[in-house]
Amino acid sequence: MPTPDRSNAVKVTGGALDRARLLDLPGRDEMLKRAPSVQRFWDSNRLLLESAWKEWDEQNSQLSQWINETLLSEPLRNAIALAWEDPAKEQAVADLWEEILPGVYQAQLFDIEKLHLLRAYLDGVASAGIPLRPPYGIALNRNGGMLDARSEGYLAAPTFQVFYNLIMNKYMRPISRMLFPEVMGFDTQTFGFSIQYQEGMDTSLRPHTDASAATMNINLNVPGETFKGSEVDFFNNETGKVTRTIFQPGVAMLHRGSVPHAAQPITGGSRTNMVLWLYGDNMQIPRGVLPTTKAEAKARWTVPDTQKDDFAPF
Repeated sequence: MPTPDRSNAVKVTGGALDRARLLDLPGRDEMLKRAPSVQRFWDSNRLLLESAWKEWDEQNSQLSQWINETLLSEPLRNAIALAWEDPAKEQAVADLWEEILPGVYQAQLFDIEKLHLLRAYLDGVASAGIPLRPPYGIALNRNGGMLDARSEGYLAAPTFQVFYNLIMNKYMRPISRMLFPEVMGFDTQTFGFSIQYQEGMDTSLRPHTDASAATMNINLNVPGETFKGSEVDFFNNETGKVTRTIFQPGVAMLHRGSVPHAAQPITGGSRTNMVLWLYGDNMQIPRGVLPTTKAEAKARWTVPDTQKDDFAPF
């Protein structure tokens, strides 16, 4: 009797990446209903998925080698470096952020010429075949993914995690503290996810506020990757005014989580975004009267020594 070919079996049992690719991701209805089986799936496979993403990252060094701070816009990168060396010079950072409406700022976060490198990496992630938990908070976004290690099914590729934490700790937190004084003390914890709007699929997001102290929404569309519709509306509770905005490739919008906003339906093409949140321990966020004075600059340009907790908004 001929010896059976067991090469495939050896390959499957010997590598986390191959084993992860054989997992059956819970169905859309199960995820929307928060079925207990969904949580069991992510909990029981967490270590396997983390190992699989590490293996994938190593095998795709041609993509991961570009995921570093050089992707950030050079003017912002230089101003940030200067502020970390001497917080008294933080005005150079503030000057790069334009207040397009009360409490909503925008700036060029990613270098337009290098944005395609980040997108190539994320496209590789999307086609990796490793289960990645889509955001199902307000709605289930099919082509998005969880980015923070506190979230089950997150993008655990080591290269991306270093990059993600760099953006949160070196950029978003001190900038948020500078623009929104009340954020201080409510920014020890991080959260992030990616989303994609496509015509006929996930097309819009109804009006809502975020469970965050500060939210950064980054347009990851590359130059020439056009879409129709999908504007972001911001609502002013005091005046009732609605301001419709469109931001360009690599541009980030930064606002308080309490600002109501919505995404209009997309009617053509696709729009890819990265959304980042800051909030306090146990998901605490500022409430009530805003402070009239800011903390000293030196205090703003620090990284909290608080341990990351296990609380996630969704």
